[in-house]
Amino acid sequence: MGPLRRRSERLFLPVVVTTGIVAILTSLYRLAIEPVDERWYVLAALTVLSGSATLRIPGTSVSFSISDSFTMAAALLFGPAAGTVTVAIDSLVITMRLARQPIPIKRVCYNATAPPLAMWTAAQVLQWFAGADGIARASLPHLVGPLALFAAIFFLLNTGLIAIAIALEQRLSAVHIWREHFLSLWLTYFGGATVAAQLIVLMQQRHADLSVLLLLAPIPLIIYATFRHAVGRMEDRVGHLDQVNGMYLSTIETLAQAIDAKDQVTHGHIRRVQKFAMKLAHALGISDPGQLRALEAASLLHDVGKLAVPEHILNKPSTLTPIEFETMKRHADIGADILSSIRFPYPVVPIVRHHHENWDGSGYPTGLAGEAIPIGARILAVVDCFDAVTSDRPYRQRLSQHEAIRVLQARSGTVYDPRVVKTFLEIFESIPTESETTVPSEALSNITRTAQDEKLRSGSPYHSAEMLAALFDLGFNAASASTPADALSRIHPVLQRMMPADVIAVYLYSAQADNLVATFVSGGHADAIAGTTIQLGQRLTGWVAANKQTIVNSDAALDLGNLTMHLDPMPLACLSTPMCQDADLVGVVTIYSTRRQPFTDAHVPVVEVIARGLANLIPPSTVATPPKPLAVRIADTPLGIRVH
Repeated sequence: MGPLRRRSERLFLPVVVTTGIVAILTSLYRLAIEPVDERWYVLAALTVLSGSATLRIPGTSVSFSISDSFTMAAALLFGPAAGTVTVAIDSLVITMRLARQPIPIKRVCYNATAPPLAMWTAAQVLQWFAGADGIARASLPHLVGPLALFAAIFFLLNTGLIAIAIALEQRLSAVHIWREHFLSLWLTYFGGATVAAQLIVLMQQRHADLSVLLLLAPIPLIIYATFRHAVGRMEDRVGHLDQVNGMYLSTIETLAQAIDAKDQVTHGHIRRVQKFAMKLAHALGISDPGQLRALEAASLLHDVGKLAVPEHILNKPSTLTPIEFETMKRHADIGADILSSIRFPYPVVPIVRHHHENWDGSGYPTGLAGEAIPIGARILAVVDCFDAVTSDRPYRQRLSQHEAIRVLQARSGTVYDPRVVKTFLEIFESIPTESETTVPSEALSNITRTAQDEKLRSGSPYHSAEMLAALFDLGFNAASASTPADALSRIHPVLQRMMPADVIAVYLYSAQADNLVATFVSGGHADAIAGTTIQLGQRLTGWVAANKQTIVNSDAALDLGNLTMHLDPMPLACLSTPMCQDADLVGVVTIYSTRRQPFTDAHVPVVEVIARGLANLIPPSTVATPPKPLAVRIADTPLGIRVH
């Protein structure tokens, strides 16, 4: 099917253009050897004058001209040759007007030759059906049938040829394009045929008086003025609808921000997905406004079902269990059900419901396969995967673009639509990687100050006598310290008796730079880790700061990046918890271990207590004026001490 379609694309336009040129040249030759009377020149002049009077239907790409009445009258009165040349003149006038815009030359040639070819064919059928002079001498009752046939053939051929060309160019269904954009034009063609019939009858009664043409010439202009008034009112209504739609989209974007704020694991994800999805849709040739608006809204709302997913699952910093994954899978159906109560004027709900379906039918929630999956859902599935695998998660590190490409290629034809994957891989490099619209960091900090703060402040009950003794020892050492560095030097030995804490890093938050700097570090790799800077919301420490939630046993490489490759022994896991003074974020305490899965739930309250104690030792001046990245590496300054 692919090679056949490509061959059709290569042959269709040249064949139509060549055939149209032959029809025009043949008609010119016919007029040269069999001249018509002066009435045809009047019709040609009226065609030129009215050819520039076109109207565009608001909200569509469809336009129509009032010159059809004169071109049809020329074909009915003077035969196929005169009608074809008249349409060629009309097409030339319109094409020259459009040529002021930057359009491809092949499209200009096609637009100038396809309508004359359609007129020549329709007029030949009419002449064969009614005879050479049958129409010009027929009475009104006898004109109805031939006129209807002529108008129908001209309408179907003219609009059909254009629809096929658009379909081949945009790789869409020609029938769909014709039905969507051209079917409604039947009235203008049959209306033009009716005016042409009136011309013929009046000319018969006035014995071909030229004054008849001049008297009837204002009729199409009156029709044009009437249509223009109606179109003007329609434009006002469309403008109002555009304003309402703008408010509608603003509401959708607000809801999307709420979803994005709730799911801080994937912060910014839906914005990036929307940008990728719209670029991909245009690259695939999707031009239907309804489909594009549906995809635009669905890209923002495809994760709305996560509002019903428990936060301990949604923001879990480790791999989900099978039961938790089944709960997470429900978000597609839940989101679609939530949106079903909204009367969207375009198909948003099917895209949201089916964006986790697989090409081979193995997806969820309903197991759709192939073309049965809505095209918007197929687009969303590809861009959703690409953004997910190229973003950091607390339980895994982001993939490079080349690795993400291999993932998409491996899943093409099984999980994803091969055509969608192929097109995306052709265009993704041209899409900016940074999100253009993000929630401001200050707003993010406010949003994430939720009930998690109470959880962090309340801690957990301690039942072990050994744990109580250790906590007392930690509290005593922290209370007797004068600086965070002094406290860290005293706390670390005690902490090592309780857990495999090889390195302890205290990251201080800078509201001005919106990042965290490893200011106080103790342990074997203190020199290498001190001064490490992490943006709020990025990596593990940044995620903990943004969400004010503790993470346990995540991969240390997700926090330190390539630095871990240069450390021996290499840190393999970490436990990270936020430091707060009342409700304000001060920083993060991150403990690194060279063992795998070294931390338990019992270790969490201990580290949280340490974090609260260290937070109270941070001077307000340090929070207000955070250390610069170079200053933290100076060993003898209070803001850059490396404790060993």
